[in-house]
Amino acid sequence: MDKRPDNQSDIRSDERSDELVDKRLVVVTGGTRGVGAGIARAFAEVGAEVVVCARRPPDVPVEGAEFVPLDLRDPPAVHAFFDGLPRLDVLVNNAGGAPYRLLAEADAERHARVIELNLTAPLAASLAAYEHLKRARGSVVMIGSLSGTRPSPGTAAYGAAKAGLENLARSMAVEWAPDVRVNTLVVGMVRTELSHLHYGGEDGIAAVSRTVPLGRLAEPSDVGRAAVFLASDAAAYITGASLQVHGGGERLAFLDAATVNKEANKEK
Repeated sequence: MDKRPDNQSDIRSDERSDELVDKRLVVVTGGTRGVGAGIARAFAEVGAEVVVCARRPPDVPVEGAEFVPLDLRDPPAVHAFFDGLPRLDVLVNNAGGAPYRLLAEADAERHARVIELNLTAPLAASLAAYEHLKRARGSVVMIGSLSGTRPSPGTAAYGAAKAGLENLARSMAVEWAPDVRVNTLVVGMVRTELSHLHYGGEDGIAAVSRTVPLGRLAEPSDVGRAAVFLASDAAAYITGASLQVHGGGERLAFLDAATVNKEANKEK
């Protein structure tokens, strides 16, 4: 991504990050719906050439993006896909997710498949894309999760994988510098077409939104704009970093449970 001559390393204050990804080739894994589709749209809107890949085609095509079928858990297919690209400037490792499943309610094999999709597959994709990215002085953006930074009951394997992904990105950033930058977006709760499966109907979404300091769930476009920034030359000196996109995080339960200041607050 960092293609400017050395004597032009400073970004003018009036330049925008969306002007610095124009015409670059971006691959978004799992980019057919939800957060991935939001990321793909964000890159397309700023003029990038976008390829999205997933096992199944999107129900609604992502405008401005080309779809290529790919199972990211099939290493030969992953290598063939990246070898077939003419070039690559940005890889966004977004594919992932997990059903709600308590640890003791499934065997280790099922949990291992979650780790494979959320950790091993991004590693495999990054390795397959490395030579392209090195030639382009490109960028990798990992899509992490708050679940990797705190306990994740019901999705423990997913949380463990996301924690590993963030650490992998830091190590990758050191090993691949200065040719390839690698960063992580640590994403909080996002409102997508599948939000009802996680939070319930509108009442549930509203209740969950109240636990976020900014008072709402993220939109996929919020994550997309952050990904565009990290992939752009506006972030040319940022690598090995984790950017939190979570609306301020989660309100701490003890603040509502504590009684010590309740009377004082009533008197105000």
